[in-house]
Amino acid sequence: MSAEVFRDSRGIPHLRAGDARELARAQGRNAAADRGWQIEGERHRVQGTTAAFLGPDAVGWDRFARRARLADTARRCFEALDDETADWVAAYVDGVNEGLAATAADGPGFGATGLAPGRWEPWTPLGVWISTHILFAGFPTKLWRERAVAALGAGAVELFATDGPGTSGSNGWLVTGEHTATGAALIAGDPHRFIEDPGVYQQIRLSCPEFDVVGLAVPGVPGIGHFGHTGKAAWAITNAMADYQDLYRERLRRGDDGVSALGPDGWRPAAAHTETIEVAGAAPVTVEVIETDRGPVVIGGPDASDAVSLRYPPRVTADIGFAALPALLRATTAEDVDRAFDHWVEPVNVVQAADTAGGTLHRVAGRVPLRHATNRVRVVAAWEDGHEWTGWAPMPRAEVRGTAVMANQRGLAAPLGVEFAPPYRADRIAALLESSTSWTPGAMSAIHTDTHLASARPLLALLAALPDLTPPAAALRDRLLGWDRRMAADSADALAYATVRAALVRRLAAHPAFEPLAELPSLPDLFLPWLALTPRIGYALETVLTTRMLPEIDRAHEARAALEEVAGAEGEFGTWGEAHRLAPWQALPDATAQWPGLAGDHDCVLSTSSVPGLTHLSARGPAARYVWDLSRREDSLWVVPFGASGAPDSPHHRDQLELWTTGALAPVTTDWKALRREMRAHVYEHKVAEFGTVRLRPLDPVADLDVVHGWVTQERAEFWGMPGASREQVRETYEYVDSLATHHAFLVTLDDEPVALFQTYRPEADPLGECYEVRPGDVGIHILVAPAPGPARPGFTGTLMSNLIAYVLADPAHLRIVVEPDVRNEKSIERMVRSGFVLAQEVAKPEKRARLAFLERKRP
Repeated sequence: MSAEVFRDSRGIPHLRAGDARELARAQGRNAAADRGWQIEGERHRVQGTTAAFLGPDAVGWDRFARRARLADTARRCFEALDDETADWVAAYVDGVNEGLAATAADGPGFGATGLAPGRWEPWTPLGVWISTHILFAGFPTKLWRERAVAALGAGAVELFATDGPGTSGSNGWLVTGEHTATGAALIAGDPHRFIEDPGVYQQIRLSCPEFDVVGLAVPGVPGIGHFGHTGKAAWAITNAMADYQDLYRERLRRGDDGVSALGPDGWRPAAAHTETIEVAGAAPVTVEVIETDRGPVVIGGPDASDAVSLRYPPRVTADIGFAALPALLRATTAEDVDRAFDHWVEPVNVVQAADTAGGTLHRVAGRVPLRHATNRVRVVAAWEDGHEWTGWAPMPRAEVRGTAVMANQRGLAAPLGVEFAPPYRADRIAALLESSTSWTPGAMSAIHTDTHLASARPLLALLAALPDLTPPAAALRDRLLGWDRRMAADSADALAYATVRAALVRRLAAHPAFEPLAELPSLPDLFLPWLALTPRIGYALETVLTTRMLPEIDRAHEARAALEEVAGAEGEFGTWGEAHRLAPWQALPDATAQWPGLAGDHDCVLSTSSVPGLTHLSARGPAARYVWDLSRREDSLWVVPFGASGAPDSPHHRDQLELWTTGALAPVTTDWKALRREMRAHVYEHKVAEFGTVRLRPLDPVADLDVVHGWVTQERAEFWGMPGASREQVRETYEYVDSLATHHAFLVTLDDEPVALFQTYRPEADPLGECYEVRPGDVGIHILVAPAPGPARPGFTGTLMSNLIAYVLADPAHLRIVVEPDVRNEKSIERMVRSGFVLAQEVAKPEKRARLAFLERKRP
């Protein structure tokens, strides 16, 4: 069975294929078609080459990606994969490369930057996973803690311990059948991350005889890793807030033999080389890449006053946990999900799962090193004993009794981390779940969108105790004390509270007690968000207001001053939604976009995070919402911030934005009859002046059967080898070709009229490979030009041939094209010579005697 693409009313892709490998290839093609610009950006992030088309602002990331050895780590992890998983990932990459050939014409990002789609390597999806999650554990927080402890003492770790700039407020909850209307479990939640346009998750369905899964995929990565429903089992994750990355202060020296690093056993050689970062509109930047026995040096170097290396599990073990991904697709029980997550490495997550038989799962999955406790808190000295990794921590698990909640709080994962989110979201979700014993999927949106802000209590209590306020300040204080503590988009009181909070945060950040932390250190810009004082105080405001530390701060005085400042400002408050607007990250910012106002706040269940003291805008929020129903999968619900497509001109680019903003959820469609079957996408398109538009798309053995059967059985096609073939034989032939990863058939159209049948193949996987010495980069082709419907057009076949050659050579891995016409087919041989092919020897094949001819790629 060939791969098929279906779409629902929102453009969400439903992919169906004859086996898991062909399905992975189809998923790769779809990722390129729907998210080509996005995933190519991710490939460049892995390689540290984004500045080449985004300019100087991207140099900081590129420098880090190279110094942290992200691409090299991905290569190592791919080489260590088991054969089955490696082949599955490679099939996905084959699909991406096929799909990207048509992306340049459709992706405005490519045109705006002058970037051409490149070639994905088999390890690239692993690199996308690593670069997406390398900052999830927040290792730069250790740089902050070191500064905070030096300035304020050891208690500063607890003072600022909160869900900080590197993470977001993800929620998840599991409700067993005793508490649902159907008697079957529900799993719901919403991963909160920086909101990106296009979105970081892609709604998708993957179906083959082995499995049929709906879920949220990471564009550029095969399978469905974080949130999925197989029909019999479903799972979801949140960030466990575990600490599994270490920073080491290094002593480096440069000598005649290169760079050396001081470790517990003395000076040892460090690997070192230089790389060049190309920068659009600016001079290239040279970066020295150094790796010690601990890990890659990400800060400083032998010529700097300080150097810091990063140690992270995939770099140490050459394992990123990709074996979990195909295993999850095949899961039919909670136990299957459990076994699949045994392979998981990073990010370290809390996992919940349930199945249709009543099984449940609540555990942590990932890899956390065993080492000295100080490694988890701060930067440690590379030359001191006792900071090495000695093994891996066991992953905690718990029994599910009625309900289970995961919201980054200190709980199941407590032994594995240092800082966790405040308990507000987890406590609020648990309380809301207790309100019913007959939950339905649709009712879960009330939990997703809950805006109660329990963390407002300390500031409001402080305001309530203030005496002798001016009349405007007293009126504002009374207004806030009467507020319902909901951060509703239409609430003016919510904006009044946020404005007073912001003023107080700014005053506290300017207090002399924090002066040692006010100035940003001389470190790479990439790490500075973790080191900025104002956000740290904003996110830890409750603790700052209630701690016994810092007695020199008169909190009542500062709160009074903030309240008087806001009360004395001119003008009325607008609503929270007018100020608290979505501010998504875009590689190419759209200055014309009108982003909606949002409800919620950092500590609400609807965690739409602003940065108190800096901005009311929200760059972080629910990157998706989902409800998995274990009674009937078709009653499941989901939504993403924007839409299924990453193309701005697609009707499905932002067609879910209103649903997402209002908290509505879309149904998960599972009935194939309710879906629209999509014709195979074009892989090549070129408009030729005074000729027409030439297009190639993969041949559909069923939909294109009438056309192809009519061509290959004509007398003029005698050398094609199918005279007298029945329709069934032709269909079976091309279904077989379609099932191969090494052979591909395409329908060629001119102005949408079919004009030729074109095939490509890898000679080493074909009988031809036994007839000559195949070279790396060889690709074979066959072409059958259809009979002209009207008068002959001079140069028709030659123009068509030049376009087909251009398509083949668009893949930089193709270095030489080989053809093998029958020696009796003089017209074909002459045509190849006119197209630039050089004739070679005759060879004997089982079905014919052929004349070889080669066309080599021109050297630049």
